[in-house]
Parts: sequence; C-alpha cells; structure tokens
Amino acid sequence: MFGGLLCGVGMISAAFCTSILQLYICVGFITGFGLALNLQPSVIIIGKYFLKRRPIANGLAMAGSPVMLCTLAPLNQFLFDNFGWRGSFLILGAILLNCCVAGALFRPIGAGTALVKTQVNKEEKDALKEKTIEDGPMGKKTEEEEGRDCFEKVNQYLDFSLFKHRGFLIYLIGNVLMFLGFFAPIVFLAPYAKHTGIDEYSAAFLLSILAIVDMVARPATGIIANSRWVRPRIQYFFSFAIAFNGACHLLCPLASSYTGLIVYSSFFGLAFGMVCAMLFETLMDLVGAARFTSAVGLVTIAECCTILLGPPIGGILIDTFGDYKYMFIKCGVVMVLAGTFLFIMNYYNYRMLAKEEKERKKKEDPKSVRTENEGKKIWNKDSTQDGPELEPLREKGEGVKKEMNGTNEV
Repeated sequence: MFGGLLCGVGMISAAFCTSILQLYICVGFITGFGLALNLQPSVIIIGKYFLKRRPIANGLAMAGSPVMLCTLAPLNQFLFDNFGWRGSFLILGAILLNCCVAGALFRPIGAGTALVKTQVNKEEKDALKEKTIEDGPMGKKTEEEEGRDCFEKVNQYLDFSLFKHRGFLIYLIGNVLMFLGFFAPIVFLAPYAKHTGIDEYSAAFLLSILAIVDMVARPATGIIANSRWVRPRIQYFFSFAIAFNGACHLLCPLASSYTGLIVYSSFFGLAFGMVCAMLFETLMDLVGAARFTSAVGLVTIAECCTILLGPPIGGILIDTFGDYKYMFIKCGVVMVLAGTFLFIMNYYNYRMLAKEEKERKKKEDPKSVRTENEGKKIWNKDSTQDGPELEPLREKGEGVKKEMNGTNEV
C-alpha cells in the first residue's frame, strides 16, 4: 500500500516538473521505489497461499502486467495528444494509486496465531532479561546473545548463506546474463518500426499485439508447468523458454515489412510470457518457500545492474552502426547463451542432487543394518552368560531345533 502511494505521488509530482533532473527524481527514484515495494509482496504472497497449484497461480498473477502493457502504448499516445505530457502524468498517477487497493487485499494467512506467538516470545525474552540482570555475571553472555540476535535478524531478511546454495548460484548467474538482453527489444521495438517507415499508431500497436499474446501465454505456461511431466524438471522448461526468446530476436532482422514485425511480436510475446510466468516459480522450486523471501531480494539486487545496462548498450550499438539489427542480434546471442548455460548447469545440478541423495541413503542403510547386527550379538552374548537356572530352557530350545531340522530333512 505504501508502494502504491509512492507511485501515485511520484507520477503526480512529475506533472509539475520543470527540468529533466526533477523528472529523474520523481519518475525514476520515487515511482521506481514504489514499484519495487509493489513487486516483492505481490510475488511473495502467492507462495503463502498456494503450494500444489503454485505454477498456475504465478502464471495467472503475472498475466496482470501484459493487460496493462496491452493498453498502455495506445493510451499513452492518446493522453499525450489530448492532455499533453503534464496531464498524462496526472492521469497515470491517479491510475497507480489503485495499487493501494490491491495492497489492502494481501491478507497473510494465520495473522492472529502469529500475533499470539510474537507476544509469547516477547514475554519470554523479558523474563530472560530480568533473570540475567539478577544473576549478574551472566550480563556478558547476554550482550553476546544480543549481538547474535541482531545478526540473525539481518540474516532473516537477507539470507547470505544462499550464496553457498548451488542451485541458487546457477539461477543467479543465468538470470543476470539473461537480463542483458531481456528488456531492450521491448524498448526499441516501436522505434525500430518507425525507422522502417511505419506510422506511430501502427508501431505502438505492435506492443499491444505483444502484450495480448503475452497475456495468454503466462497462464497457459503456468498450466503446462504445473503438469506432472514438467513440474519435476521445470528448470529445463525455463531454460528452453529463455533460448526460444533469444532465437526470436536473432530472426527479427529478417522481418523487414509490417507483417513480418507482427509475426515477430507474436512470437516474442509468447517467449516473453513463458519466461515471466516461470521467473519466480523456478527460484522457489530451487530454494524452497522458507528462503524464498530472501532469495527474491538478493536476486533482484543483482539483476537490477544488468537490467539498467541492457537498453543503454543496445542504444550504443544503434548509434554506432546506425542500424537496429545489431541490437537485436546482441540480445538474441546473450539470451541463447543464458538459456544454454542454465540448461547445462541445471542438468549438472540434478545429477549432483541425485548422487547426494543416493549417498545419503547409502549412509543410512548400513547404519541400520549394523545396529541390528550389534543387537543380535549383544543378545547372543547375554544368553551365553545366563546362569544355570536357564539351562533347562536352553536344552529344550535345542531339542525343538533338532525336531524342526528333522522335519525339514524328511
């Protein structure tokens, strides 16, 4: 809700700006910070509510952004033509204030139970603190514990032990590489169409086509990813989606006409929707729901660097060569490399996990066998050390064994 308020305030303030620096602060910093506060809770809340059908839930939730993207390009053009850029910022700010309403609907499960537990823990800590003050010498130990508690609190929100997690590191490296070429084609699609001689509204309509296909692709991908054939190996499906995205960009320079650009936009929307639908689901599949909050924070921090670098690098290539095709080729190559890297490394990760599981079972089985053997030896030892009062029973038991052996021989 606070993120929605920042978004609205940032966009409305931009309507009164008089310099580009003020626009950087209002639109870039204030609105950007508000959007960041909107993204994290909306991704995390899905994991709180869903487990069995989580991929479908992620796909449906992620379908919201292409709905807005579908209407945003022509809407921006319409607002600019009728109200100017200042009026456009005011209207967009009012639209973004609706994020406060969406935030009000994020109701955590078991809030009452969590509140009771928090109160109990607080009472226990107060009692412990009073006890340590009375004991005197325990004061130094309490200070050490307080320092440890402070570190644990920081580690609770940003779990740096994830950097020792093999699957998390593979995901992080692959995604950082992928985002170098992920958003740049969207930024330059309409300018590229205008560069080829297409009018402004037709160029903006390409983004609408992309968004419509994207809107259908995200829930459809969620349904496929939730199937029993794909979900156990969802990382491979995610790698394929990234490589498919890159292949679309490599073929884009061949689309010289408006019809060709419509075909490219359709396939690009399909590939883009597939990646977005599985972007956070694959991360949760690797690290689990308990560590997902910290993982999202760390991944977002790392990815933002390449997200910022991608479009400027594309712009430099366009300015250097005077042609848009080199930008699309760069994005395609980077994304194909990222998809290939993730596919190979996830195969390695699955193999290592299977090997570790096999070794763990192997360690557990001999232990249980050894325990049983030791038990039998102890029982035999105790029986041989029994007193003379058990001799008649032992002789009787040997007689029964002989009778059984005789019966078996017959």
